[in-house]
Amino acid sequence: MKNNKAEIYWKKNLRYLTILLSIWFLVSFGFGILLADQLNEIQFFGFKLGFWFAQQGSIYTFVILIFVYIFLMNRLDKFYRSKK
Repeated sequence: MKNNKAEIYWKKNLRYLTILLSIWFLVSFGFGILLADQLNEIQFFGFKLGFWFAQQGSIYTFVILIFVYIFLMNRLDKFYRSKK
């Protein structure tokens, strides 16, 4: 039973990581490189949006995703800690 809980916990952790890293990949590679030319048509705080995503947006997104991951893992830890 205890091994099963650990397995479920780890699968949920990997699911969180997969989703969050996919978001980061989309923002950094997709918006910053692949879609940069289309996004550069839009101005954001005086900068072209594609340039902004390549230089700042991916970093801001990564920091936000770190806090989201902390929140999700604390909630997951509390859930499995209370089930002892």
